[in-house]
Amino acid sequence: MTIAAIVKPDWISWDSKTSTGTTIRYTYGLHRRCSSLTGTCDHFPQYEDCHGPGRAFCSLWRSVGFLMNFSAVIEFATLVAFAVILFGGQQKRATGWKVLGPLLGLVGLAEVAGMGIVAYLYNHDDRFFPGWRLDTSWILCTVSWSLLVLDAVGIVSAAFFVPSEGDYELIPDRR
Repeated sequence: MTIAAIVKPDWISWDSKTSTGTTIRYTYGLHRRCSSLTGTCDHFPQYEDCHGPGRAFCSLWRSVGFLMNFSAVIEFATLVAFAVILFGGQQKRATGWKVLGPLLGLVGLAEVAGMGIVAYLYNHDDRFFPGWRLDTSWILCTVSWSLLVLDAVGIVSAAFFVPSEGDYELIPDRR
């Protein structure tokens, strides 16, 4: 979901019908802005968006892009850690939650921050007049961080409340 939210240019969108019944649609993604009038997607934010009175918008929007890309990288690290913990034996499973829980929490926190910044810009930036709406990518981000946080809570809770796999101690190596 995180990668789809990053790639899909549908964080904030605007739709309107013309008198002829044609639908005009503008969408903002983290790295592209699309228009149904031109049928193209342009790099976003552009130079003009980042100079003058709109500098704050540009900085915040780019911060969301960074946070979401950072989240995707940490999610990959989390998947690797999860595989190592699952296939690493009883000892790795017994202690792996200490790595996995914080990683999931970190990704969730970064995504919450990105989602919150987009919601703030949607509510406070003048370019988003009535008729604009938070769209599919924003929803994907919201669902993603919600599931990540639930996973983190579930894994940490299981570590405390589920009995251990076996009640034996490891035999020390004779080296």
